[in-house]
Amino acid sequence: MNVQTNSTLQVDKGWRIWWNLTRPHTLTASFVPVLLGTVIAADSTNIHIPLFIAMLLASLLIQAATNMFNEYFDYKRGLDNEKSVGIGGAIVRNGVKPSTVLNLGFTFFGIAILLGAYISLTSSLWIAVIGFICMLVGYFYTGGPKPIAYTPFGELSSGFFMGVVIIQISYFIQTGYISSISILISIPVSILIGCIMLSNNIRDLDGDKKSGRKTIAILLGRSYAIALLAILFIISYIWIIALVIFTDISPWLLVACVSAPMPIKAVRGFIGKSDPLQMMPAMVATAKTNTIFGFLMSVGIMIGYYL
Repeated sequence: MNVQTNSTLQVDKGWRIWWNLTRPHTLTASFVPVLLGTVIAADSTNIHIPLFIAMLLASLLIQAATNMFNEYFDYKRGLDNEKSVGIGGAIVRNGVKPSTVLNLGFTFFGIAILLGAYISLTSSLWIAVIGFICMLVGYFYTGGPKPIAYTPFGELSSGFFMGVVIIQISYFIQTGYISSISILISIPVSILIGCIMLSNNIRDLDGDKKSGRKTIAILLGRSYAIALLAILFIISYIWIIALVIFTDISPWLLVACVSAPMPIKAVRGFIGKSDPLQMMPAMVATAKTNTIFGFLMSVGIMIGYYL
């Protein structure tokens, strides 16, 4: 009985090591844009389910791989240790070889390329070009001699590529074109994805500063970075209200406003704190804001189609 119990615990621990390595709380930043882009397309065409699934899997794999590259390169640069907050910890806490983490990231990229080939052959070869650029951004976000994450452009690049670009790809592979509405709807989600990165940089501000990073949070200082986070949240909600007022999109889009308590919780969770562990709930609330906001937008759009 004890042997069986120990084996079960080992399997459970092993599974959790690899699952945590993907940083699952960040994966909704890939899921939400694919869902939203596909839902927007449903008003113009019948959804091609295999394409939707392929796009979703490819996006999740690229995001997970990007997180693994982050884990690997931050370890190599001496930024992560056993006490680091917000990391998978596979290398510094669980003894996984750095090369294994790196190779797993490239394996995920490889599978994503195969899915991308299917998507491109089914829709347009331009998708292969755009997808490759997205993968390069994912790798160089923390890889290479001058990682994007170490500059003031981390939030902008992640928000643009994971928000605007993924939503437009998801829309295009279903319809064969891009619309002004698909672009306009992608903006608030892109902002919220950037907020996830900003909240991460607010949490890690002190450590990042010591390592020589020049993130927006460091350049602005903690108080102003928190204020910027609050402003970006407000812009996201004002944006969808403006869409309802100035376009012919369904008022049901406003159901996304139900998520408003979550960003308030996030901002309050950062105010007056400097310990990374204390700020983790605020960062989680920021990620949940993107998830709930994007999901409710999708629901609102779908309801609007049928009412």
